Amino acid sequence: MKPSWNDALREALVSGTTASLLSTAALAAFGHRETGRPLAPINAVSHWVYEPEALHADDASMRHTALGLVTHHAASVLWAAVYAAGRQTVRPGSPPSLTGAALTAALAAFVDFKLTPKRFTPGFEHRLSTPALVGVYGALAVGLLIGATAVAKPDSPTRAAARW
Repeated sequence: MKPSWNDALREALVSGTTASLLSTAALAAFGHRETGRPLAPINAVSHWVYEPEALHADDASMRHTALGLVTHHAASVLWAAVYAAGRQTVRPGSPPSLTGAALTAALAAFVDFKLTPKRFTPGFEHRLSTPALVGVYGALAVGLLIGATAVAKPDSPTRAAARW
């Protein structure tokens, strides 16, 4: 059975939300470890509206934290849609795989840091080290995989054959 666009959208929403939650947790953990401020990298995401102020915001605020969370979540859902579409286009009916999720996260990092104008980069790169960025995108990949696996129908070969 060929997946529908509704299936892809549902997967993108669930997978993107899972990826957003895990990568946000990673942002907070690395922010705490590297700056002593867990919200610093999340606030930095709002730099596309409030630069340069957002790059130095450390505390919770509607202005920076809320916009940072919403922006990060939207980007995560976008990359989850790319992952879902790629899986259904390249290998229809294929199970979610860590390889595909990791490739999607690597593409996201490449686009974010090499192709995107500076004003629209994620922003958290201004507050975190390169190893921390790798961890954040790794969390994104794991979230994509977990979410896509959770959405697969319980009786389908896609869910039964999900590979880690």
